[in-house]
Amino acid sequence: MSIVTNELTFYYGKKAAIDGLSLNINSGFNVLLGPNGAGKSTLFSMLTGLYQSASGDIKINGYDLNHERAKIMQSMGVVFQQSTLDLDLSVKQNLTYYAALHGISSSQALENISEILSQLQLTQRLNDKVRSLNGGHRRRVEIARALIHQPKVLLLDEATVGLDIDSRKMITEYVGSLSQQLGICVLWATHLIDEIAADDQLIIIDDGKIQAQGISGELCKKHNVADVYQLYRSLTASAEIS
Repeated sequence: MSIVTNELTFYYGKKAAIDGLSLNINSGFNVLLGPNGAGKSTLFSMLTGLYQSASGDIKINGYDLNHERAKIMQSMGVVFQQSTLDLDLSVKQNLTYYAALHGISSSQALENISEILSQLQLTQRLNDKVRSLNGGHRRRVEIARALIHQPKVLLLDEATVGLDIDSRKMITEYVGSLSQQLGICVLWATHLIDEIAADDQLIIIDDGKIQAQGISGELCKKHNVADVYQLYRSLTASAEIS
């Protein structure tokens, strides 16, 4: 399972939001770290086909996005920064509606993610309206929904923004373990340093360009810094930090 981009470029007007970006990401938990405005969300919009590149190409699981988008979307799950759940529907209704869009029956959908629902402590909440859930539980529902068609690639764009520390920790650890459990390629975009472990595959992006890519702890050694905080500060122009 892989995401490969080659010399990818995207402009907002005359400004390059993505500037000659080349990536090769394989199965496992991959963290895309960068300040706000670095190009993370733009890259996600390009990977899902919402934005078309000015130049370069994208291949996901060997399929070319320009010519085989339908096949790519069949094997991709996405959790966007902004929630897309229907607050007035139950958890189960949100899940089964999404499943129907993929041609999956309600019973098969719940079977596909029964273990995931249990691990995310959602089994007893299936009949609850989404409106009654807190932010952390809503994010769990979105993660379960993104996995309902058993994708091989999972994209999460700032999935823990606005959540409390305990919810963030639970979700990041769960998604990390899930990538190993299911053998899928996860790309987790964040600007939050504390979501990164020493053994995570880390990609640092700034100003639409890749500044570094490799195992987090090894990158710190390579750049002779004590931790990811210092690595981030040394490789990005932004003074923003979280």
